[in-house]
Amino acid sequence: MSSYKVAVPSNNPGGMEAGRSDHFGHSDVFTLLEVEDNKVVNISTHENVAHDSGGCMAPVRALAEAGVKKMIVGGMGGTPLAICSELGLTVYFAAKNEYTLVSDVAAAFIDGKLPVMNSDQACSGGSKCHH
Repeated sequence: MSSYKVAVPSNNPGGMEAGRSDHFGHSDVFTLLEVEDNKVVNISTHENVAHDSGGCMAPVRALAEAGVKKMIVGGMGGTPLAICSELGLTVYFAAKNEYTLVSDVAAAFIDGKLPVMNSDQACSGGSKCHH
């Protein structure tokens, strides 16, 4: 059996009943879901890394180093989306207005309802995120 980790940008304190963060770069914490055979078998949290020293690369690299292979976001800029792709992370899109809790996002992901995010869905920066 193979398992993989999925990161969901979350509001403090993280976990399944936490509110999901609307945007990757603004999350307090990431809830990490270990998925095996289409079931969540373990839940942990990973603090978001400050963007100062490495820009958008820092949080993406930290998640990759933590073993994350997939991420579910409601919004993400083009640069971190490209970095995810370079590091082998697949990003899925979950509309902000449809999924409010991490548990909602996890259930939709397990059920195969979330599409892979395309570059044309990325935010252009600043407050211009259209999601």
